[in-house]
Amino acid sequence: MTTMHSVVDDFSNLLTEAESLLKQAGTEGTEQARVLQSAVEAKLLDAKLRLQEIEGQAVDSAKAVKTATETYVQQNPWQAIGIAAAVGFLAGVLVTRR
Repeated sequence: MTTMHSVVDDFSNLLTEAESLLKQAGTEGTEQARVLQSAVEAKLLDAKLRLQEIEGQAVDSAKAVKTATETYVQQNPWQAIGIAAAVGFLAGVLVTRR
């Protein structure tokens, strides 16, 4: 699975490269500009596809966490109530301190 840091780095590099290509397109002749524009479009399409893949992975991870949480609560209802009460108490303490 791709880490968030590497995803950010990949997109940063992609945007830098696309920006560079767009600048080159502005200084090149019309045929070169079309070639560079096609290259930028290809890079942006690649970015869109990678973002959709990452979104799918995030959804799958969220579903797995949801399933695991539901299973835990069904198997350990009193422990889940205790954990929820402790979290609520700590949140209340933190809110009233401010």
